[in-house]
Amino acid sequence: MTIFGIGVDVVEIERIGLLLDRYDERFAEKVFTETERAYCDSQRDPRPHYAARFAAKEAVSKAFGTGVGKDLNWTDMEITRDALGAPKLLLSGAGKAFAEANGITDVKISLSHAKQYAAANALACCGA
Repeated sequence: MTIFGIGVDVVEIERIGLLLDRYDERFAEKVFTETERAYCDSQRDPRPHYAARFAAKEAVSKAFGTGVGKDLNWTDMEITRDALGAPKLLLSGAGKAFAEANGITDVKISLSHAKQYAAANALACCGA
């Protein structure tokens, strides 16, 4: 297995909370999938969960070397959880096409959040 790229991002939870408050559903619908919104909104305090997913998407865009734009849209990335609760990335649309075109076969992600900050790492891998 070869490393295609790595990415990391840290975001202030309050900043994401302000964007969610200010733009209501417009921000959430632009950046997060319906599944992500349902998960975050089901939590006692959704803000850290939204912030961690935002950080993960930024970290993936850095690992791909594309940023968020034509090769990787916000909703081309969906952060889910496996049966044990570990974060997992699902790609669709242009993000999936970019990964396939560049031989990216797996993207490992890690999320964390504390009182003020959320952080995420992404490792894009090529090969078996």
